[in-house]
Amino acid sequence: MSGRRDHTRTVLDQAAHENFPVAPFFLPRAWRADLMALYGFARLVDDIGDGDLAPGGGDAVLLGLDRERYDDRPALLDALEADLHRVFSDRAPGPKHPLMRRLGPTVRRCALTPEPFLGLIEANRQDQRISRYATYGDLAAYCELSANPVGRLVLGVTGTSSPERVRLSDAICTALQLVEHIQDVAEDLGRDRVYLPAEDLKRFGVTEDDLAAPSAGAPVRALIAFEAERAGRLLDEGAPLVGSVQGRLRLLLAGFVAGGRAALQAVAAADHDVLAGPPKPTRLSLLREVGATLRREG
Repeated sequence: MSGRRDHTRTVLDQAAHENFPVAPFFLPRAWRADLMALYGFARLVDDIGDGDLAPGGGDAVLLGLDRERYDDRPALLDALEADLHRVFSDRAPGPKHPLMRRLGPTVRRCALTPEPFLGLIEANRQDQRISRYATYGDLAAYCELSANPVGRLVLGVTGTSSPERVRLSDAICTALQLVEHIQDVAEDLGRDRVYLPAEDLKRFGVTEDDLAAPSAGAPVRALIAFEAERAGRLLDEGAPLVGSVQGRLRLLLAGFVAGGRAALQAVAAADHDVLAGPPKPTRLSLLREVGATLRREG
């Protein structure tokens, strides 16, 4: 049992390294617990999809698979989906993985539905089949699965969901996913994935060999600047979500928007050279952008 607790703690500790606050201290305790439960699920499914699970096959065993299948990503995603259905079922046995058991009380307390969770699993299945995107429309459809469900779950946990807020949240979440793609070009290429639309590479005369270089030449910098501008416009489109809520939730949502904006500022400060390593915002720049977002959306 101790090993399972340690494993869960290791996964949840990764929240401190995200661009935006996952469950900051100023939120009500119940919200923090629920948001961390959501983060645990999202981190687990991404680690499966990226092949980043802890060595030793422990997660495979927890999900009911043989230890030797620790790197069988499709089978692990299928097993995770089966465990998700146990979270939503009243029948015994309950979910097997400790992070999924942690999710159960949140699902029940907030009356969440399976669809956003299934979307995140499907996005990671798509990662096993598709490693390049021809158009921005194709990439946006992927973000609909890989990012937008997270915002919808946050609205569900906080009891603030509405059609208009979902629309604004989707814009923010897609933008944050695009920002992550911009920061992680080199890392993604190392996994044989390119999340920059092929039509944009062609427009700027950029090849994948250019993306594999140790530093970015002028065409790559121009491409990244273009992608950053698109992400910034989406953040601006979704930012009115911040002003549509009150209290501590407003501060949380401002943190999400500010995290994206501060990351884009870091990319710009690096002269759009993301190949040497992902430009990261400082804590001070994030705090400044939180304040600016709150003033702008007041």
